[in-house]
Amino acid sequence: MPQARGTRFTTMSRRLWCLLGALASTSAFADAYDFRIYQLGNPKEGGAGFTPSANANFRAFARRLGAAITSTNLAPPETLGHSAFAISAELSVVDLGTAIGATDMPTVRPINGAVLLPSIHIRKGLPWSFELGVRAAWWEKSRMGTGTLELKWALNEGFTYLPDIGVRGFVTKILNSRDFDVTAGGLDLGIGKQFAVAGMVTLTPYFGWNLTFVGASTGNVDFNPSRTLAEADAPNAQFSNYYVYDSVLAANNTNNRFYGGFRFIAGVVMLGFEFSYTVLGSFTDDTLGTTVNMPAVLAYNSTIGFDF
Repeated sequence: MPQARGTRFTTMSRRLWCLLGALASTSAFADAYDFRIYQLGNPKEGGAGFTPSANANFRAFARRLGAAITSTNLAPPETLGHSAFAISAELSVVDLGTAIGATDMPTVRPINGAVLLPSIHIRKGLPWSFELGVRAAWWEKSRMGTGTLELKWALNEGFTYLPDIGVRGFVTKILNSRDFDVTAGGLDLGIGKQFAVAGMVTLTPYFGWNLTFVGASTGNVDFNPSRTLAEADAPNAQFSNYYVYDSVLAANNTNNRFYGGFRFIAGVVMLGFEFSYTVLGSFTDDTLGTTVNMPAVLAYNSTIGFDF
């Protein structure tokens, strides 16, 4: 009798954990723009929802997402100076291009229009024309964010008749994502010039080019999230239809971004606007042998803050 009671207890516990897992995986616990990458298709032949182009869909998704989360600079090439400090609130309005469907940006609900990425940006000047910065952003209507670490070096700045030239290296990572990871890093080359306007007021137009490398990988993805409790409880089906996408190598997944903008400082108050255009280009689907062409990503960035 104790053995039967123990068996019933084990069965009930297993059912309870399966139920909790099923509830946690439903969209009721997800915000509208959280990603559910199983919608990109199952790369495993014979699996539920098998899609021959699934790995290419994941690579395209990673490249587009990488362009979106790295579409902001909002600082001219000149540095702050070794003792200066700046903090600002920023907003990026990102247009991801046409054909935003489940196999392009697999969100809980379809993306409607541009995506907003509000952020906080902190920069600190360092000796020898270096500058260190961090940025924390939020992907709107989701539980995800991004973190950026950047280091800038001004090759030339502060000369009366010469432009300022700077290089910036950065790493940006998606945070609190489900089942997948996207990390983007790159090198930025910018040129600009500060002009004084009536005493304490300065205006700095600038433009530049940015090469970004986007890497991505996944954990085990459930390609049958709508399975019933009875199916989840079946011993032979509990771990079926769990697969991974091929990892995306950063060296083989690059974006070219061109940007331009201006910064306005009056006293310690700083305002800025920037336009960004990222060329995603194309790549070859290794499974089907076809060429995948991707639309450009546009971003309109603005900032307000304090420069001490």
